[in-house]
Parts: sequence; structure tokens; C-alpha cells
Amino acid sequence: MLLGALIHCGADLDLLRDELDNLNLGDFEFQVERKNVQSIESCKVTICSKRRQELRTLSSLTTILERSGLDDAIARRSAAVFTTIARAEAKVHGIAVEDVHFHEIGALDTIIDVVGTVTALHQLGIERLIASPLPLGRGFVDCDHGRLPLPAPAVVEILQDSPVYGVDIKRELVTPTGAALIRTLADEFGSMPPMTVTAAGYGSGTCTLPDNQPNLLRIITGFAQQVSESQTVEVIETNLDDWNPEIFPFLSEKLFTAGALDVSLTSILMKKGRPGFTLQVICSPSHSFELKRIIFSETTGIGLRCRKEERQTLAREEISITTPWGTIKAKKIMAPSGPIIYPEYEECKKIACRHHVPLKDVYNEIRCGQQRQK
Repeated sequence: MLLGALIHCGADLDLLRDELDNLNLGDFEFQVERKNVQSIESCKVTICSKRRQELRTLSSLTTILERSGLDDAIARRSAAVFTTIARAEAKVHGIAVEDVHFHEIGALDTIIDVVGTVTALHQLGIERLIASPLPLGRGFVDCDHGRLPLPAPAVVEILQDSPVYGVDIKRELVTPTGAALIRTLADEFGSMPPMTVTAAGYGSGTCTLPDNQPNLLRIITGFAQQVSESQTVEVIETNLDDWNPEIFPFLSEKLFTAGALDVSLTSILMKKGRPGFTLQVICSPSHSFELKRIIFSETTGIGLRCRKEERQTLAREEISITTPWGTIKAKKIMAPSGPIIYPEYEECKKIACRHHVPLKDVYNEIRCGQQRQK
């Protein structure tokens, strides 16, 4: 399904076949069929071979990749996927990785699935892959090892530390090969990132799912976009009941210098009726380590609460406003009702002190300037 979706996204089928021929696996049929599933066009990939497949080990697969004419990056990433499967199977069966002999890693269709998917990603120029959480069905599946519970033990092993969710469907929705491809090749799991969409491809499966649910896997490709109005931020909080709040201006300045996006202090009533404060810091996750260090160093806090949140802000730009006292820096905020200009406090303060005018007059002049711009 992954390979079918990538072909549907635009991967060149002839070039893909040429690359797969470099594996020297003998005669096999690589069929791509256009299917309509729930009124959605998709690609279904089928791999067939007329000869009986041998049981291969990880080392034999690695040898096949090394002797092929594949691009080094494709061979290396494909080997990493096979290694992920082999390690999981070895742990499930309680044997060494080099002793793993099983159809799932040696079957021709698995080799083509893995190498074909890696090749198609390479061909399409996909530099970053983000996956959604994976759905796991329930029930049992029959395989060469006998009857196994779903999700399959190897799938559970492969997807450790990956986000998954259970669904009430008695089907194998994620195979060990599919799990290994996503776990090894995906850069992260999460929601769709800001991007300009260039294509969407659908790969269809073989079984029919209940409740008319389309058995499709979708891949959306595009160019990453940096959208400053939508960000993931980290919120850091701690409650303080034995801290001198006179230190807050100094602490706030240090936190902003270290990359904090916002800092606030809220009065609260704590246990035993003691007055206290909640210190909250909002920041980019990349700045959180240093900010936590500052909080522990400059406050009496002995524990922090941290969480990730989605933040949306209005688009803004820095502008200069002409006043009788010179130009003043301000922010132009693009609100739904139209642009709004917010003066920078420190800039207005400097003008007021330098020209001995009330601070409110400086603000009023900026508001008048905003009206003139409209």
C-alpha cells in the first residue's frame, strides 16, 4: 500500500522497475493496477513469482543489497528496514538476530515492498517523512509461525515508543513490514505540517473493511512552509509559595533573553491558606532546556510542569511611525477586522523622556497616525 501510494503520487514506474531489476532476484511480476475504492482512484501493487522462495536471513538480504547496483542511500535505508524487522522477530522468538529464518523477511514481495518504497521516496525527492499515529486491529492472524494475536507480536515490538491507537476491526491493519517501513523511514509522528501540497496518492489493500471503510493508505507530498502564525510551543509552569516576587522583573528579563516567548506571574492561594504564585513560561521547545535551568536557579521551585501546546498568532510585521518627535518602532498586526498598530513601549518611553512629553501623548500620536494610514 505504501508503494502503491507513492506510485500514485507520481513515482516513475519504468524507472522503479529498472531499479528493482538491479536486485537480481530472478523472474517476478510487478503489477500495478488502477482501482476505484469508494469512488477514490488508487494504485494496487501485486508482486508474484513463479518459483518457490527460499528462506533468507538478514545477512543474505544485506549481501543482495551490497551486490546490487542500487544507489548507496537506497541500499543503506533498505538494510535499516530489514534490520528493524529482524531485531523484532529475534526478540519475539527469543533467538539471535543472525539466527532469524522466516518468510516475512525473505519473501520476494517483502523485499520488493521495502526496496521499492525506499526507491520511490528517493525518486520523488522526499526529504522528510511525517506519519500519523497507526491504527491497530484486533483478533488473530494465521502465518508460518501458527496463529498469532493481533496486533502481531513483531508489530508491537517494532512500534515501541511510536503513537498508535486501537480500532474495533478484526483485521491485520499494520503488518511487520509496514510497521518497520514507517518506524525506520519516518522522521517523526504527528499532525500534517505546514506545507504546499503538490500531490496525493492512494495505495489500496486486498481485504474489504467493515462499515464501508475504504481500505486505503494515503500519502500527501509537498513543499514545507514555515508558517510563523502556527507553532508548537512548550508551556512550563511551577507554583511558588516561599519566593520573593521582587525578583520577578530580573527573572523575566533573563527568561526573555534566553528565548522565552511569554512570561507571566499569577497570584494564587496555596495549601494551608498560604499566598503564592504560578510562574508560567511559554517558549519554543528548542529553548526549553535553558529556560528550565534558569527557573531552577533563580526561584525556589523544586519541580516543573511541562506540556506541548499548539499556538496560533496573528500575522505581524515591524513598521516605523512618523511622529513630531521622530520615528517610532511599532508592530502592525493583521487582525480579522483589519490592520492594527501597537506601539513598542520602550520606544515610546524613550521619546517621552527625551522630549519631556507625557507618555499618553506619544501613544495618542501613534493612534492618530494609524487613523491617517487607514
